[in-house]
Amino acid sequence: MDLHGARVAVTGATGFLGRYLVDALLDAGAQPIGVVRNPDRVPALRARGVELRRADLADRAALAAGFAGADAVVSNAALLPIGNGAAALEQANVEGTRNVYAAIADAGVRRAVQISSVAVYGMFAQGVVDEDRLQLPDDTVPWPWNAYAVSKARSERVAWAAAAAHGIGLTAMRPCTIYGAFDDGFTRIFRRVVSLPVTVMPVWLSPSFVYAGDVASAVVAALARDASIGRAYNLAGPPESAWDFARAWRAAGGGGARWLVPVPVPWSTSYDTRRARAELGWSARSLPDGLRDAFAREAAAA
Repeated sequence: MDLHGARVAVTGATGFLGRYLVDALLDAGAQPIGVVRNPDRVPALRARGVELRRADLADRAALAAGFAGADAVVSNAALLPIGNGAAALEQANVEGTRNVYAAIADAGVRRAVQISSVAVYGMFAQGVVDEDRLQLPDDTVPWPWNAYAVSKARSERVAWAAAAAHGIGLTAMRPCTIYGAFDDGFTRIFRRVVSLPVTVMPVWLSPSFVYAGDVASAVVAALARDASIGRAYNLAGPPESAWDFARAWRAAGGGGARWLVPVPVPWSTSYDTRRARAELGWSARSLPDGLRDAFAREAAAA
């Protein structure tokens, strides 16, 4: 797809990742359309010329109206696990995705990107995980610690099935823990933790982190490459611990606790991103570089 002048609808455009997606699309010459519950949440989007249309994930007709005239849709809106139980996650992430793709078909759009998650492989996937790793099956029982992962695995399957049924060219993005500016999830929690004079910090617990701006750049690269249709991509940096993140936070100018108390947690997962690097020309920036950009964005918006 030639993105210059293309109209790309983004659900959740006023949210954390959504704002990065809008910026990346504008930088690529596209015309993003924010399909959101509250168009007044981020006035700066309208000031930049972004069209905002009101729709809820539960309202198929409103979503279809929001997608009308679009050349592609980025299905980004989802509920995070913080403070939400299995029923709410199922309703928003699974049934919401079902409504989104039905609405994409109703609107006659034939290209979409699904923002999924590495959580589809399970919360405790071990070793080096590539895109062909088995995902959580539909009959997985959602417990408090895995309900989000279950909902994301089910929602991605819903997206693939709907895309096949309606002839929609679909690409799935599977980012790991995303951090960045305006984040109400991981980044906000981390900021609160390191604002304490003394805090404990896991070492040897090494998940992976990815900057929101890098996720957005991968989405733009996928939309620009028809070869990405039918493909899924892991988006992650190297395995790094919360201790590494705290050091990067300080190096980027974010300050931190006066004393960090290390707590050993021997667990690590690595996500194979060779497919994204080879097919999308994608790479993840370092933690200090990503955090510097995030802090600069927050300062500019203050």
